[in-house]
Amino acid sequence: MVSTWISPKAMKGSPSEIAGRGLVSIEAISKGEVVAVKGGHIVTNEQLRSLPERLQNSDVQITDDLHLVALTDDEYEAGMLYINHSCEPNCFSRVTRGHMLFFALRHIAAGEEITLDYTPSQHPGRPCSCGAANCRGVMM
Repeated sequence: MVSTWISPKAMKGSPSEIAGRGLVSIEAISKGEVVAVKGGHIVTNEQLRSLPERLQNSDVQITDDLHLVALTDDEYEAGMLYINHSCEPNCFSRVTRGHMLFFALRHIAAGEEITLDYTPSQHPGRPCSCGAANCRGVMM
């Protein structure tokens, strides 16, 4: 079973100006505070590529060859965080004990979308439309 946690100060699935749905703060979040914890099944690159596209979308890469994912449609929504990419992110991530933890990089105001710089590990070369003042235009 996929185990994911989101701070009660944030709401997932809100409309996003960056892409589809996002994770948005509903209360101010302090710098260094845990925003979310992503759990999932640990799979290799090869196993990830064998999953249906929808389940591949639940992926968070934790090493060069390992990912946290949902393995069934029933696990998908519970495992999703909806943290979109930004070239000027307000959170960062660390792998701890088989989970990916997301921390506030700076103070995050209520109503602000919570974002992460996906690069360099995820989606290299994919076009970026984050809208940040210093947007690179491509995920490197």
